[in-house]
Amino acid sequence: MNSEINLSHSSASVAQADILIVDDVLENIRLLSTMLDFSGYQTRKATNGAMALTAIKATLPSLILLDVRMPNMNGYEVCQQLKSDPKTVHIPVIFLSAADDITNKIEAFRVGGADYITKPFHVEEVLARVQNQLAIIAAQQTIHQLNAQLEERVKERTQQLETANSQLSEMAFRDPLTWLPNRALLMECLRKALSQQQTNPEDQFAVLYLDCDRFKPVNDSLGHQAGDDLLIAISQRLGSVLRQEDLLVRLGGDEFVILLDNLVDSWSATQVADRILKSFTLPFNLRERDVSVSFSIGIVLDCSTYCDPEELLRDADAAMYQAKASGKDQYQIFEPSLYQTVCRRLQLEMDLRQAIQRQELALHYQPIVELATGNIVGVEALIRWHHPTQGLIPPDRFIPIAEETGFILKLGNWALREACRHLRQWQKQHIVTSSFSVSVNVSAHQFAQPDFVKQIDEILAETQIDPQCLKLEITETVIMQDTAFVTDNISGLQQRSIQLSIDDFGTGYSSLSYLHSFSVENLKIDRSFIHRMHKSKNNFGVVTAIVQIAKAMRMNLIAEGIETSEQLAQLKVLGCQFGQGYLFSKPLPSEDMVDLLAATFQKHLESPNNSPI
Repeated sequence: MNSEINLSHSSASVAQADILIVDDVLENIRLLSTMLDFSGYQTRKATNGAMALTAIKATLPSLILLDVRMPNMNGYEVCQQLKSDPKTVHIPVIFLSAADDITNKIEAFRVGGADYITKPFHVEEVLARVQNQLAIIAAQQTIHQLNAQLEERVKERTQQLETANSQLSEMAFRDPLTWLPNRALLMECLRKALSQQQTNPEDQFAVLYLDCDRFKPVNDSLGHQAGDDLLIAISQRLGSVLRQEDLLVRLGGDEFVILLDNLVDSWSATQVADRILKSFTLPFNLRERDVSVSFSIGIVLDCSTYCDPEELLRDADAAMYQAKASGKDQYQIFEPSLYQTVCRRLQLEMDLRQAIQRQELALHYQPIVELATGNIVGVEALIRWHHPTQGLIPPDRFIPIAEETGFILKLGNWALREACRHLRQWQKQHIVTSSFSVSVNVSAHQFAQPDFVKQIDEILAETQIDPQCLKLEITETVIMQDTAFVTDNISGLQQRSIQLSIDDFGTGYSSLSYLHSFSVENLKIDRSFIHRMHKSKNNFGVVTAIVQIAKAMRMNLIAEGIETSEQLAQLKVLGCQFGQGYLFSKPLPSEDMVDLLAATFQKHLESPNNSPI
């Protein structure tokens, strides 16, 4: 279960909500009441069915969270008694159960349950479903009050009554930003579609679950108002590629769902997905800037096996996650195995959040060598995760998860502090020179934070290292954001003599304009160019061009991925000053790096040409 709570809410509506939690497991009651109290709701507790009925009789709650399996009287029996009493029939009941099979859920809805959550539950899911039920109650109460008032008016106001009801219903089922249908309307439509398909199996429909791949960086860098403008533009473009009878829904954030009804065949849904992906190859012009986004799409083609709309959405969501994990900007058709894949990914996300506390993360260091002398003049810090059951997990598996969830901020801060701490230890051991540097990779999310430079200052003060010994490696994407925060952060780093390195140069935008606009001291040639350098004149020419750019801009040049003596010789001829790769050393744990540095320190001191970067 997730342990972090970070949700906003309307204090006025929340304060009026009285939620009764019924569970015979005290730990579950404690966790549920804690998160609901934290979110501003009023909660009461009961540990069995009889106690719950007594509490309800004393004061009617707004909502009930009801465990299914309890001694003496189970949750189904409690719900049946409530639904048979006119005084309590309107109270929504959300069942909580570890049972995930369809028969349990069908029984829950048969006895009058409003929703069903499987254990172990996620905090965000429970809060979202609670908020959804309370929103429905509020809408029903508002409709009832307005209808009561309007019915008292004279006959000539009948038309006004109908108009007001129509507008109210529209607002209850519309997203306030994009004015698209919302989740509540989607669930109604899915229930009708499932019911109709059971009656007439030839009525085929499909569900597409869409998640925007690059929305968060835009929202973080350009601001929430620009993000809202982009969401409106996205919804309009999505609508332009759909048929009039298709239902486009905004679930929230940058997630959308499309219900494709009356399909000739189920595979028509993939054609719609192709049209969507193609339509988003064109950028949006947002505040005089071109902004590109794409979508990861999950598709459920065969809906005939479903009875519950929530399960249908769950599987479409699972397929979407697989599309995102497979490289984004694509669609994935749901298969039963995908659900387990998504569960494993969610488990990995939860494990990653605890990896720092459990000391499962470590930094390995790869030497940066001056090619002319062979001296080690610095190291690059690389994060490694030793999972207790899965062993070594490669960065390309957990770094994307960290970026998508926002955990990259905490992870990146830890890496910066750990790298500076190790460098200070090496300095105290006198195995590196005063000019020896450590390079740390910084993500776009980190660099866009308004307090990024303040975090650096705190780490430097804590570890007592010279700012000139710290190098920050960023990608071209970071510079291309060109926001006020990025500009201010670059200026702040320059004032502290902290150098910047453009990592993987040549694989991104590769625009010379930002090299003129911002002071970047180092370029790192991506390993892919080094590996292909000897295979053709064109590849060799690309590396030559990058070297000439660095020389013209008076920048240091570091070649990544040097593995052969032939590559080293070619780079020396071109005039590349520094490099790293398996030819010199693979990334090493800090203790092994100490041994390597100690063994080569004397040679470094004796070299007449050592030139720190």
